[in-house]
Amino acid sequence: MSRATDSERAQRVNSAFDLLVRGHSLSEAAQVLTESFALSRRQAYRYLQEAQQLAQPLPVAQPTIPVTIKIPGEVVGELRAYAQESGRTMGEIVGCAVSAYLAKARPHG
Repeated sequence: MSRATDSERAQRVNSAFDLLVRGHSLSEAAQVLTESFALSRRQAYRYLQEAQQLAQPLPVAQPTIPVTIKIPGEVVGELRAYAQESGRTMGEIVGCAVSAYLAKARPHG
């Protein structure tokens, strides 16, 4: 069986968190997780153990989609340097920049 993505893991931990908050016993919650996500009982208990340590649900990252764009070489150099300095990926930086640009470009109504 393949390993869960970060998004899938967050969703499963959040489901475990929700079951515990709603008052389900560990045994009941493990059974629900096992059936809902086709997990082994052991893996369900791992998610429950992680959920017990949380004060609130985990944020669930949206899946990313690769996009090919053309950017002037000078900008790419600056982007790479900034990504290395900041510890963020170029995709994260470009995504934030595009989101900020679109928020300003949209007409307010």
